[in-house]
Formats: sequence, C-alpha cells, structure tokens
Amino acid sequence: MATKTYDAIIVGAGQSGGPLAGALAQAGWKTALVEREHVGGTCINEGCTPTKTMVASARAAYMARRSEDYGVHAGAVSIDMTKVRQRKRDIVASFRGGSERRIEQAGVDLIDGEASFTSPTTLDVRLNDGGTQQLSAPKIFINTGERPGVPSLPGLDDVPFLDSTTIMELDVVPEHLLVLGGGYVGLEFGQMFRRFGSNVTIVQRGTQLLAREDQDIAEEVAKILREDGIEVLLETAATRVEQSDGAIKLVVKTPDGERTLTGSHLLTAAGRMPNTERLNLGAAGVETDKRGYIHVNERLETNISGIYALGDVHGGPAFTHISYDDYRVLKTNLLENGHATIEGRLVPYTVFIDPQLGRVGMSEQEARARGRNVRIAKMPMSHVAR
Repeated sequence: MATKTYDAIIVGAGQSGGPLAGALAQAGWKTALVEREHVGGTCINEGCTPTKTMVASARAAYMARRSEDYGVHAGAVSIDMTKVRQRKRDIVASFRGGSERRIEQAGVDLIDGEASFTSPTTLDVRLNDGGTQQLSAPKIFINTGERPGVPSLPGLDDVPFLDSTTIMELDVVPEHLLVLGGGYVGLEFGQMFRRFGSNVTIVQRGTQLLAREDQDIAEEVAKILREDGIEVLLETAATRVEQSDGAIKLVVKTPDGERTLTGSHLLTAAGRMPNTERLNLGAAGVETDKRGYIHVNERLETNISGIYALGDVHGGPAFTHISYDDYRVLKTNLLENGHATIEGRLVPYTVFIDPQLGRVGMSEQEARARGRNVRIAKMPMSHVAR
C-alpha cells in the first residue's frame, strides 16, 4: 500500500493530541490523528469524566443517608450499581462523541489503529478493521498517555483484581474493598465505594497518604476518610495475596507485625505506566527513561528533530490540564511563532475526595527543601461561614 504523506501526524487522541490535530488542520496543515481505542484519552474515557460522574452518585447516596441532619426524611437508601454504571457510560459516550465531531469538523484524518515507528518520519499503522497503512510526516507528535500499572505482588496473577478502569464496570457494591495505594486514585475510589456502602481498607506503604502533600494536610485527609468509616493503614506493605473460599486474602506487614486482610474485591491503585513499549521508538531513535517515559525539553521536543511528546507520556504529574497546556505550548510555538515553554509553570490540581483538596505551587516541604523563607497561615474550615 502506498504511503500517505502528511504535514503532521499525532499519535493518540488525548487531551492534547485532539486539540492540537484540530488546530493544525484549521491552520492549513494536512493532519492525521491515529487512535487505537477511544478519542478523548484517559480523561474522557477512564479518568476525569467517568470517575467524577460516579463520585457525584456516591455523594448523592451520602447526602441521602444524612438527610435527617438537614431536616429531610428520605427513608432507606439503596444503590443500583447498574444504573450508576449506565449513567457513567452515557456521559462518557456523549463527551467522546463531542470530541470526535470537533476533530472531524476541523478536517483531520482520524485513523483507527495502532501506530509504530519505522523511521523518524514514518509510521506503520495496524488498522483496527484489518490491514496496515504507512504514514509519513516531517513532524510527529506522541500523545499516547498512560495506563494503570500492575504491582509486583506474589500471588496477584492468580487473584481477580481491579484497576482504575475495571472498577468502574462493577455491577455490584463490593462487600469489602481492599485498596492498594494511598494516592489520588486509591482515595477517590476508596471514599466513593465507602459511600456506596462498601467496607473499605486502604493500604499505604508510606508514612502518609498523598505523598506529595505536606504532612498536616495528609493527616487531615486521613481523618476525613476515617470519619467516613474507612480503615487507613499507613507504613503497611502488601507481601502476598491469594483467593480462598471466594474471598481475597491480602497479607500485609504493618508496624505492629504481619496481618491478613480479608476482602471481597481488590483494587490496585499504586501507580501508572506510559504507553510507549509498542511504539517501536528505537526505530526513530527517541530516548526514554528506564520506566519508558519519553525525554523532552522545555519546548516538548524529543532528542529527535521533528518528534514531540505531549501529556502523560513524558512523565510528571498526570493531570488533564497539564496535557492541555502542552497543546497550548506547541500551538503557540508552531502556529504563532511564539516562545512558550513548560519550564516553571504553576500546576493547580484537585483531589476529588469530599471535601475536595486543591493546591497550586510549592508545598511547605518543597519550599523548605529549596531553602526558602516560609510563612504559614492556617484556618480551620469550621471558621468559614460558607
């Protein structure tokens, strides 16, 4: 089959790849966007949109159970997980459809398939409907994102476990959910399913939840979760897991010795990994770190001229708005003759527990580590009239 030639090819239709493809096409570039699964990337399909949809359902259940505190008598509360799941699916489908329409209306060639490099300027695409297609362009942008990592835990291969994607397809409320990992993913799902009615135990290897936060903030978060009835185990490492009599047995090492946790479901939420191993980056000469994340400079350029990486695939905090800002950096530089960089940008973010945790800029511990003079002000939210 003849090679199709473009001005630009974007691999991955995430929160930077899709907008960039549209902007380039509208600027007159002949542009192709290759996507192996779903337009919209993690955010629309497995991240922000579906999880926050389910968080909203969990909060509705929580408020219904507390309604008498507000003088409202609502009666017994029950959860229909199939309806929660269908609501999530419908909203995801709506958002995904909107993204697809914007890309097609911009004049982008949307190609359903998986791309791999054959040289710094050429790609082979294994098409989803069969066959292959060769593409070439002087500029190629990698926006392939991340996926949930699988921890190295003896026995895990023989136990049915959930990750941040599959847990959203449950049609029942787990009797007891064991959560491996005390980061954003573990906490959001832990509190969500506690509010749906599950018993929940969160196992965190470190000395605090949310390792990037200051200790006092992490302690407040743990307090909130415990008030919801969640068991939070800190400085606790999982050593092995097995399934016995239909239950999951997770053996952990705690500061007080070994303990066996028994649950109905296990969620692994201890990290993510980049989608780079099937890109055949070696054929293009693109450098990665030992985990597979692509090295970029402050202008999102890889070590190979004409190849760029955007979003989660180049490492750093995996937030949608960082990916979108990567798009703005490249749009500014490529289409507006600007000089935008990612260096020193302030990153605001939210952890969607309830109440939500938001932050921007350096933490106290980061400021002290850099030798800054620090002034701290604190006010309990109980003093805020709102």
